[in-house]
Amino acid sequence: MPMLDVYIPEHALPAEAEHQLLGQLAEILIEHEGADPADPVARSLAKVWLHRPAAMLHAGETPAAPHYKVIASVPQGQLDDQRTARVVAAITEAILAAEAGRYDQDPLRIWVIGNEIPDGNWGAGGRVVRLADIAGLVLRDADKGREYAQQRLLGRPAALAGSTGG
Repeated sequence: MPMLDVYIPEHALPAEAEHQLLGQLAEILIEHEGADPADPVARSLAKVWLHRPAAMLHAGETPAAPHYKVIASVPQGQLDDQRTARVVAAITEAILAAEAGRYDQDPLRIWVIGNEIPDGNWGAGGRVVRLADIAGLVLRDADKGREYAQQRLLGRPAALAGSTGG
C-alpha cells in the first residue's frame, strides 16, 4: 500500500511526461516493496498525490532548474537500508529521465524521503490497516500475509510471491 507525495514545480515537465512519471514512481515503489507492479491488486493499493509548491528556495535563492521532493510512505517493515537505497536511486533516475535533458542532470535537485508508517498507524476505508492485511490482499491469502508481515516486522528478509523487488 505505497503512498507517494510528489512535489513538482508547475511547468517543470510537460503534462504527458509528468503523468507518465507519476505512474512510473508508483511502479518503482510497488516493486521495491517486494510486489509485482503489474499485479492489479498491488496497483490498486498504490496512491500518488501531486503537490505544486508555491515556491522553493535553495540557499535563499530561486534555483535556475526545478527541484523535486518525493515522500515515499510504506507500512513498517517494507523499507530496509537496501530497499531504501534502491528506491532513492530509481526515483532519482526516473525524474532525471522525465526531464529529457531540459535541465542539468544534477541529482542533488531531487530529494527522496523513505517514510515507514508504524504498524497500526496506517488507516484506509475507515479502519486501521496493518502490514499483514495488505500483504494478505496482495498474496491473496491472509495466513501468508500474516507470515510475511511477521518476518518483515522482525527484520528478516521476506518477499511477496512473484516479486522481483526483494
